[in-house]
Amino acid sequence: MKWLGTLPLFVILLGIAVLSMYVPMLFAIRLEDWLVARTYFYYTTVLLIVLAMIAVATSGYVPRNTARNYLLTVFAALITIPAILALPFDRLVGSVNYFQAYFEMLSSLTTTGATLFSDPKSLSAPLHLMRALTGWLGGFLMLVVALSIFAPLNIGGFEMFVAEQSYKKSSLRFERADAAHRLTRYSLQIFPAYTLVTAVLAFVLLVSGDRSLVAVSHAMSILSTSGISPVGGLQGASSGFVGEMLMFLFLIFAVSRHTLLHDRDGQAWANLKNDKEIYLMLGCVVVIPVLLFLRHWTAAFEVEAHNDLPSAVSALWGSIFTVLSFLTTTGFESTAWGEARSWSGLGTTGIILMGLAIMGGGVATTAGGVKLLRIYALYKHGQREIARLSFPNSVGGSSSRARVIRREGAYVAWIFLMIFLLSLALIALALSLTGLSFQDSLVFAVAGLATTGPVVQVASDSGLGFAGVSDAAKGILCLAMVLGRLEALAVIALLNPNFWR
Repeated sequence: MKWLGTLPLFVILLGIAVLSMYVPMLFAIRLEDWLVARTYFYYTTVLLIVLAMIAVATSGYVPRNTARNYLLTVFAALITIPAILALPFDRLVGSVNYFQAYFEMLSSLTTTGATLFSDPKSLSAPLHLMRALTGWLGGFLMLVVALSIFAPLNIGGFEMFVAEQSYKKSSLRFERADAAHRLTRYSLQIFPAYTLVTAVLAFVLLVSGDRSLVAVSHAMSILSTSGISPVGGLQGASSGFVGEMLMFLFLIFAVSRHTLLHDRDGQAWANLKNDKEIYLMLGCVVVIPVLLFLRHWTAAFEVEAHNDLPSAVSALWGSIFTVLSFLTTTGFESTAWGEARSWSGLGTTGIILMGLAIMGGGVATTAGGVKLLRIYALYKHGQREIARLSFPNSVGGSSSRARVIRREGAYVAWIFLMIFLLSLALIALALSLTGLSFQDSLVFAVAGLATTGPVVQVASDSGLGFAGVSDAAKGILCLAMVLGRLEALAVIALLNPNFWR
């Protein structure tokens, strides 16, 4: 085990990715699918031999122990790991080429959940398990990276808490950060809880009526917010309303970083109770479904809907679950979402879900998007500015940390939002050059940057899926998914001239 600690992070990540391919192999053996089992065994064994030789050659290499080098390693891993995982996938699925298989694996690793297979029966059960497992591991990777690499770099949402620090102080903290130690510590701290919570959700879904593959895949997808399903979504599951309620409860782990990470000061409950991201999530989950629910009576002359109590409850629940699912960038639709759309009489609900996906979940979680903390900072800043219109000489209260989030935090949040929107515009423009319409280009760009692939199914009226776009468009979406997963500030940090000096 000590020898593993001397290996470069890049080799360790590749080794974990290759070892994960033994899982679908074992599942294929259980199903007696010998073609899939042999294919994964051959590719995994050969790749492990190659990685073992690379590990021996690089075991004595000691890189500079700074978070920037590790950030570059994570960026390279996000690009390289899907290329390895796509090898057996391309071999087993004859309807796709290697680049399309790479797109499928990159989508899973970045927890986007954008799939080229609209019909789940196009893939065998072990391949579905591989997609879900890749997304689950990608979610865990981003949890560890956020706490061990993004935090010292003051990016990924952590810039909200240190915005008052000078650049000199941030640089000193950055240079002194022992990224290797942080990676080891947070990995050992998060992995047991992450695995246990996933196992608990899979067990309760199994008890609720889901098949083992569906229960495990949906549990992995909920915890990693990948939205990957072996049955095409919750409509194909057997757990029904009970399963949706259980998944709804576990989506809270994508809202606050305090759910999986327990501070050593013993203030876990106090941190959850005071977490502004949870309050903002509750506001969205309450306000948006209620507005959609109440619109039923204002749209009574436009649509024909039932006024019975079961339809009302079903429509309300469909709105609540789907709103939280897209807010956490998971992208699962409730089985009652169709009833909710019919009840509200609003045909453009896809725009609402796109906005929720852009907002995203919590800082240092598996969710993508802009992040709720940045939205909260902009809200508090706007609230304060409106108050100053009536009372120009008033003094804002609250703690020093809250004042920092309201002032300097709002400033950096606004910068990030502008960068995000600019990236969204550039990616949409690039997609339009491949022949997509403006609406489809915008929807696909949001799906890539917000790492919410299922938003294409609910927001695009043309019915065009990821399989219907050209390989050039898929290449642009690959760039968008990596940019959305690492965030623009992390990529800008890599392009900083100080990094290369």
